[in-house]
Amino acid sequence: MYILRTIVILFLFSHSSLLFASDELLDSGRTLTIDFLLEQAISRNLIAGGVVVVGKHDTVLYSVARGRLSHAPDAPPLDERTIFDVASLTKVLATTPAVMKLLEEGQITLMDPLTRWFPEFSGSGREDITILNLLTHTSGLNDIEIAGAEPLASAISEVATQKKWYPPGKRFHYADINFILLGELVHRVSGVGLDEFCREHIYIPLNTQETMFLPPNNLSGNIAPTLSTHNELSSGTVQDTNSRHLGGVAGHAGLFSSAADITRFARMILNNGILAGQSIFSEHIVTQMTAPYFYSNGKVVRGLGWDINSPFSAPKGSYFSDMSFGHTGYSGASLWIDPQRDLFVVLLTTRLDYQNTKMFNRLRHDISSLAVAAFWNKSRGEVVTENGSPPEPLMP
Repeated sequence: MYILRTIVILFLFSHSSLLFASDELLDSGRTLTIDFLLEQAISRNLIAGGVVVVGKHDTVLYSVARGRLSHAPDAPPLDERTIFDVASLTKVLATTPAVMKLLEEGQITLMDPLTRWFPEFSGSGREDITILNLLTHTSGLNDIEIAGAEPLASAISEVATQKKWYPPGKRFHYADINFILLGELVHRVSGVGLDEFCREHIYIPLNTQETMFLPPNNLSGNIAPTLSTHNELSSGTVQDTNSRHLGGVAGHAGLFSSAADITRFARMILNNGILAGQSIFSEHIVTQMTAPYFYSNGKVVRGLGWDINSPFSAPKGSYFSDMSFGHTGYSGASLWIDPQRDLFVVLLTTRLDYQNTKMFNRLRHDISSLAVAAFWNKSRGEVVTENGSPPEPLMP
């Protein structure tokens, strides 16, 4: 069976023209191959388990969960409601939406200089940095290790005086400090913490009950563990060290969520800011958030917070359109959304191997490629189900 399924994978990718040929070629083979990719990653100890959801604006087309919450033989199996530390997906599921909500309300502008909200940067030579630069990782600032009795204040002071930095606006340089500052920006503008702001303005209206910072202890039995710095598995505590030093609520990492909740978020984005009759954003804000910005001589394309085309775009796969966007998380999470295809792919895993980045990115790439191949009919320009018929709408 292992050899047969491996042959299926090789056949599908070596005959990519057949992937879109006709409805008759659309069968369960490709989705079974997604199942197999997860099983293979588990057998290679790349992950302990994973959940994949493929959908469109009103429909979950396919979902699968493989593996258990931990290696313990009596551990519960993973499912769409399992809660994961989503790491840097925090940037696009919490911080970016919060900043865009402030933008929509007219409380900030993208061209606000950093010094308007962070007077600590006055006289630093970095006065030209804008909110836009932070959102697109073009501020020129470099990451630092956060510690001390007043970690946020000391971090802002250190980054405002760091000797090595680049002029803002031209060079893409991915750095968590950009979103640490944006998370604090939300606090300074709104008067409440990032966690409370997101809960009130995004998660409650969106009915994403498993999406939160600082999950309570009574949920630990349903939280997928992550590897600590001591190579031990722990549940419910954010994996990222800087986020832990900042109290677990930070703009770059610290959010926990489930595949079911992220599915609702992705559907909302594909519905131009609306889900189940609830307006989270205006269509204009969604368009503005995901519009392309070109950097590094056009080699890198970013949205506001979102990745479009960069060295981090493995979940884009081979068949998502140039209009698609998404993000990855160090813990093994990724999300990719394509308005042109009307498709999204959620991948959440309990990642074990952090050394073989190439293999892990290949897993992200292949799952997205197979998902689009299975559910996008190129000739008709529409999403189809596995039997070739239009999908049934998903109830709100």
